[in-house]
Amino acid sequence: MTETNRSPKGDALTDLILTMFRANNLTLTWGDRLVAPFGLTSARWQILGAIVLSERSQPVAWIARDLGANRQNVQRIVNDLHKEGIVVFEPNPHHKRAHLVVLTDKGRRAYEAALGVYYPIAGELAEGLSLEEIRTAHRVVATLRERLEGELNVEKQT
Repeated sequence: MTETNRSPKGDALTDLILTMFRANNLTLTWGDRLVAPFGLTSARWQILGAIVLSERSQPVAWIARDLGANRQNVQRIVNDLHKEGIVVFEPNPHHKRAHLVVLTDKGRRAYEAALGVYYPIAGELAEGLSLEEIRTAHRVVATLRERLEGELNVEKQT
């Protein structure tokens, strides 16, 4: 590695990325513990959130795209959720094989129960941070995500 390619901004971004890796791992472990009483994991909860927040029912590939996740991993988790009666598959009028994933009443109850314990804790975690600090951090991470998506899309095209 050549030191001449380094910059203070690049070093600061490296520190941020390393902190994001650590925070992501801790967030997933924390989330797993938080939603375990509802038969969920962080990954399952993410998928339920994507289903709830989408404007209409979607196939697995679209859910994976919205999450920035691997389709095969999302399919595996959705299959498990289906076996447990948390989601059902409905026919897709636009595609014979790509069924739509729909939350069941059981799934909605689990998702809402998870949110019920999440919101108070999120408020506690936000203590000592200003709304502006949180919004700035979100903007920085969202910009980084967009740039990384752009990099990955360029690699796919070549």
